Amino acid sequence: MSSSQHDIEQRVRLAGNNMFELLLFRLGEAPDSEQRELYGINVFKVREILAMPAITAVAGANAEILGVADIRGQIIPVIDLAKVTGCRPKNGPKILLVTEFARTTQGFAVEEVDDIVRLEWNQVLSAESHSSGRTVTSFARLDGNVDGSRLAQVLDVERIVRDVLPSTEPDITEEQTGRVKLKPGAKVLAADDSGVARSLIEQSLTAMGVPFVMTKTGQEAWHVLQAAQRKAQADGTDIGDQIALVLTDLEMPEMDGFTLTRRIKADAGLQSIPVVIHSSLSGSANEEHVRKVGANAYVSKFVAAELASVMREALYGT
Repeated sequence: MSSSQHDIEQRVRLAGNNMFELLLFRLGEAPDSEQRELYGINVFKVREILAMPAITAVAGANAEILGVADIRGQIIPVIDLAKVTGCRPKNGPKILLVTEFARTTQGFAVEEVDDIVRLEWNQVLSAESHSSGRTVTSFARLDGNVDGSRLAQVLDVERIVRDVLPSTEPDITEEQTGRVKLKPGAKVLAADDSGVARSLIEQSLTAMGVPFVMTKTGQEAWHVLQAAQRKAQADGTDIGDQIALVLTDLEMPEMDGFTLTRRIKADAGLQSIPVVIHSSLSGSANEEHVRKVGANAYVSKFVAAELASVMREALYGT
């Protein structure tokens, strides 16, 4: 079996059980503390792990950019995660995580890699109701859903990259996306745990002239769907009169996008709703996986015009 095919099959097995793998690492002592907290990133965003290579400082760069590194002929920016989080590494960053997501490649400098753990998504809780920090999207309970479990902070790497490496892209407008027409009264149901991703999705759907309901997890989106299904049954109407399309991220606390998609497509009352997976996890392996779980389409984050085009195709076949 090729490495790519093995990758696909592994994801299918994990998603089939609402599971994922988290790479754990440390950045140094936490602010105002001598404690060395655990942080995490989804394994499938990590291309490779290297001893810290030679870094070339870039004049005038953001203070959170260590510089650039030449990795197998590709020049990539290296982000100092300790500086981003306010941690104090005693020995300096020793490890480089080369990551690929949201159509970008970059390196994250960390002090130490700790472990790779396999978790259920219901072991991961959204950070928004527990923390005002902008860099943490969720907390992973490493020992299961038990009191006193060790916690790892799952970083919102999409926000970190966007904050540290600001985009020069213009504001999202109708000129870029065009209009997308839905039945009167119907909405798009969107799910994404990243605050920066939700903001971009909201701007895009607004530019398309599309009414929407925004949720933060697959579990929250599933509850919205169940409520809409009960209403449709009580009114004797079609579920499509309420929910025209589901737009979902993959990595989300409580329930991931793959599990949400499988549930929708396994439910006779919901399976007619088109599902578009909108993820920072790019590449052919993810597209193949999307096909296996029954989604109607896949689009990588984040190009508003492409999102609009994929939504139109899922809705109308054009």
